[in-house]
Amino acid sequence: MTLLGTASFVAVIALWWAVAALHLLPPQYLPSPAAVVSKFYVLLVKYNFIGDIGISIFRVWSAFLLSAAMAIPLGILMSSFPIVNGLSQSMIDFIRYLPVPALVPLTIIWLGIGESSKIALLWMGTFFQLVLLVADDARRVPREYIEIGLTTGAKPRQILRSIVLPAMLPSMVDNLRITLGWCWTYLIIAEIVAADSGIGYVIMSARRYVKTDEVMAGILAIGIIGLATDQAIRWLHRRWFVYLT
Repeated sequence: MTLLGTASFVAVIALWWAVAALHLLPPQYLPSPAAVVSKFYVLLVKYNFIGDIGISIFRVWSAFLLSAAMAIPLGILMSSFPIVNGLSQSMIDFIRYLPVPALVPLTIIWLGIGESSKIALLWMGTFFQLVLLVADDARRVPREYIEIGLTTGAKPRQILRSIVLPAMLPSMVDNLRITLGWCWTYLIIAEIVAADSGIGYVIMSARRYVKTDEVMAGILAIGIIGLATDQAIRWLHRRWFVYLT
């Protein structure tokens, strides 16, 4: 599988390189891979791009961890108690269909143009999807496990903590990994809110002056971070849940 994944990357880069080398598109629209990598290096060395990367990582992880801290308990409660599900399901379904870009003006009015508005936009793009995924994970726990707990005299809190949560954990970690990827997709939207730092700010500034190589260097940074994070979580999933393999 690793070889196949590597081969697909090599094929895409080779095609990109060929199109650029043959000048099928002007360099202004499609710079070569070498030009993008060179610009990426220049951004890191001369323009403190590593600082922008760090700021974006902080924003994404702050919003993601806040979403997870709120979505996991609420999702479990929604799956366990019909009254909680009834009170929250319709509102969550309504909000999760709202496009995050449409919420930018309200976020600025309510929270200003500081870090809180950027993290709030990332949170809104993550929380309402994640809570439903967590609720579905909890509902998929076999009913027999819960009945055994009840038979042994376990209380509802003990069943949630000792039976439901461990049983749903493998699929929940997978959903957290997927949701983290969604959070990164909202980064550009969050960092156009009066931002002066971050990967999204660099990309949008470069777009304004049609610096395509700089735009693609920013996109490359997000892709590298996302791939590294995704592979790390996959590795941890295999280590934590070795009994599933």
